[in-house]
Amino acid sequence: MDVILWPFKWIVSAILWAFHSVFTALGMDPASGLTWVLAIIGLTLVMRTVTIPLFVKQIKSMRGMQELQPEMAKLQAKYKGKKDQLSRQAMAQEQMELYRRTGANPLASCLPILVQMPIFFGLFDVLRNVPNAAGRGEGILVLTPELVKQFNSSYIFNQVPLFSTMLKPGDGNHAMTVAVAALLVILMSASMFYSQKQLGAKNMSDAAKESPIYRQQQIMLYLFPIIFLISGINFPIGVLIYWTISNFWSVGQQYWVIRNNPTPGSQAERELNERRAAKGLPPVGKTKEQHEAEQEAMRERANRGQRVQPVGKKRSKKKNK
Repeated sequence: MDVILWPFKWIVSAILWAFHSVFTALGMDPASGLTWVLAIIGLTLVMRTVTIPLFVKQIKSMRGMQELQPEMAKLQAKYKGKKDQLSRQAMAQEQMELYRRTGANPLASCLPILVQMPIFFGLFDVLRNVPNAAGRGEGILVLTPELVKQFNSSYIFNQVPLFSTMLKPGDGNHAMTVAVAALLVILMSASMFYSQKQLGAKNMSDAAKESPIYRQQQIMLYLFPIIFLISGINFPIGVLIYWTISNFWSVGQQYWVIRNNPTPGSQAERELNERRAAKGLPPVGKTKEQHEAEQEAMRERANRGQRVQPVGKKRSKKKNK
């Protein structure tokens, strides 16, 4: 595992060194907890920026999965009750053909988080080794012995070491460490839940919400935050900061995409079209000329459908007089 994580630990240490150097050059205390917290936030922003293309691929793939839901339903109905090996193989081949044709990938939704996991574990390992390396006067890859010593002596609120956890507070204030860690774990889990909730509630079409995939996503919606809520007690404060900031980035990134480029047929698209209509703009995906032509056609159909009220004989005679 150390061999596998080595390049990721090197990347983590290099980015931390770079941001720490920048903030120190700006006049910040090199041993301050705030300086190292900002370096960790810088690491988070770099990684989330790098994974933007994967996020775009994730959105496209999820939309592709939604579009093929009717076809998937037909395929499942076609092979319903057929459990022999040949039928299962044929169904799997037809599913792969659907994925290939639509460009959908069931695993694409996990790409951003999977790419971040090595960095996550790399940061975890770097923080875990800080006290021991500082005690031996050693560096950690790009971080020099002096930087490791400064990192080891940096505290949040002058009481909470960045490498401490709920279970191992180090030489800091135990109660304060537990309080800070608990707050970060709650923020991390809540932001993860909200990020997935807004994606499913607003950015999925009504047809997609009836699919088995949507029901599976609803299970994961609650499962992942619970997992992180429980496992968060073992994460160092620095790792919790990284993951919390990363989740808030996800919330903001998804909000922008859902608001400005929603999935066709979703609630978000209806809301976008309402905002566009208020500004006198055509719906998404239509030119102004197409929208005006549709509106004109609707008015003509409405006029043709209006019923001419019959006039009674007495009213007709009065009108003629």
